[in-house]
Amino acid sequence: MRNSSSRWSLPDRIRGLYSRVMQALIVVDVQNDFCPGGALAVGDGDAVVGPINRLARDASFVVATRDWHPPDHSSFSVEGGVWPVHCVRGTPGAELHPGVDQSQIDVIVDKGELSDLEGYSGFEETSLERLLRERGVDHVDVVGLALDYCVKATALDARRAGFGVTVHRGATRAVEVSPGDGERAVEELRAAGVEVVD
Repeated sequence: MRNSSSRWSLPDRIRGLYSRVMQALIVVDVQNDFCPGGALAVGDGDAVVGPINRLARDASFVVATRDWHPPDHSSFSVEGGVWPVHCVRGTPGAELHPGVDQSQIDVIVDKGELSDLEGYSGFEETSLERLLRERGVDHVDVVGLALDYCVKATALDARRAGFGVTVHRGATRAVEVSPGDGERAVEELRAAGVEVVD
């Protein structure tokens, strides 16, 4: 993990092309179980890794979230939920994808640790909001997996907490349990005041 005081890596002449500095990048659940070959793979999920690494280099503060479920999590189909067993804490499937440049990550926040809570949002029963407030963050950029579930929930909770929010579409992918779920997620985000960019 990097020193949290690290700043822009781009030359001064290029910085001026950007309308704002990314104060905080939230990298949602880019874990082995959500990538090809994983227990709950998102189609083309590992394609987000390169764009996320590039964005992380230009963010002042980078937080990665992980699903970190107990073995009896209520979302699992064996417990009456809708999802296959995935991201069980301490297992290889719960670890960040090996392509993610962890030297750019300042903090890892685990979520979904309680059996009876979904834990879709990075803000649900975690320290994420406190970490952002402590650093004076008022705008967050959100990327990761999956657009129609945990990315959406995290972005919406960030808006409810009063943060400005930008979701980078090129650095996320949708599960698409039903066709069109990704587009519907984008519409819901925009209706809530979230900026969605390519």
